[in-house]
Amino acid sequence: MLNGRSVTILGAGVAGLALARALALKGAKVTVLEQAPELREVGAGLQITPNGARVLDALGIGADLRAQSMASQAVELIDGETGSPVLKLPLAGKSMAGLFRLVHRADLITLLGEGARAAGAEIRLLQQITNVTLGNHPPRLKTAQGAEIETEILIGADGLHSKVRQALNGTVAPFFTHQVAWRATLPAEPDIRPVAQVFMGPGRHVVTYPLRDGRLRNVVAVEERHKWAEESWSLTDDPLALRIAFEEFVPEVRRWLDRIERPNLWGLFRHPVAKNWHGQGAAILGDAAHPTLPFLAQGANMALEDAWVLAEALAASEPDTAFANYQRMREARVARIVDAANANAKNYHLSGLRRDVAHFGLKTLNRIAPGKVMSRFEWLYDHDVTNPG
Repeated sequence: MLNGRSVTILGAGVAGLALARALALKGAKVTVLEQAPELREVGAGLQITPNGARVLDALGIGADLRAQSMASQAVELIDGETGSPVLKLPLAGKSMAGLFRLVHRADLITLLGEGARAAGAEIRLLQQITNVTLGNHPPRLKTAQGAEIETEILIGADGLHSKVRQALNGTVAPFFTHQVAWRATLPAEPDIRPVAQVFMGPGRHVVTYPLRDGRLRNVVAVEERHKWAEESWSLTDDPLALRIAFEEFVPEVRRWLDRIERPNLWGLFRHPVAKNWHGQGAAILGDAAHPTLPFLAQGANMALEDAWVLAEALAASEPDTAFANYQRMREARVARIVDAANANAKNYHLSGLRRDVAHFGLKTLNRIAPGKVMSRFEWLYDHDVTNPG
């Protein structure tokens, strides 16, 4: 159903570029419109989990990803104020060995962009879309330069502030979670281990892991507070504010934070999963459809899953039917992931007696049944959209 059909994708992030490659490999004529002047990402890391890694393998770029990333051996939960281990989730078991990857976001974008172009997709930069019009006509776009574009099939991979989502659902104000996050990368120490560590404290936590063969350390620090912050990845903050927020944490963490000179800061907002994912020749995926808080490491992985399922649906059916099948297959799963990420935010930030009880329970479980906690995530990591049978 795709041979020669024109598809326009808004946004050259993980979702848009993965979808561009998937559709182009199936014979579609794909154009990606990206507002930035180049394919690049600000310095940040992300975790590709097995459910996302399987999509990259199916797209034919899994080997390239492994060459550009590190295999994560474990997730460690640690009391940020005492340094006491709370829980360790081993990630190097037989069935999933090497499928948990630590990758610089810029490196993943580069791989996906090269993969999309190699498959035949065209990527147009400096294409800022100011308006999307849907109706009894093909989808219409208007650029900041005043140009008007009409396309046969429109896909919105344009993120949190998606113009396509707005055209399908209207404007829905997000809810400020009263949490902010700082992020930065640092030159890593020579002995950095290939694990993701979460240092937890009352109302705050720090996540850190290595990138680029251990040359960099990725740091994300989250604090609960009432002061509003913009939902933007391009803001910077006074590093003193970051250091004060975590002054009660162990020296190891404070030493990392002391080295951060220009931390990026963004406010964390909770968006509802979109009610309408498609209509009148258009569809949305990734953050445009179901933004999630960054507490389960699933934003990029959900985008990869979406891209595969949407491409398969369009290859099998006419767009209206394909879009409906795509939303039906994805909606319940992404809602569950969003809810799980919300729950993690609360669990990381416990205080007082609840924190003591929870940490004691996790330490006990880790000692007597170390594999039990990991089994709770089988629904997430064992899922394989590339092999639904």
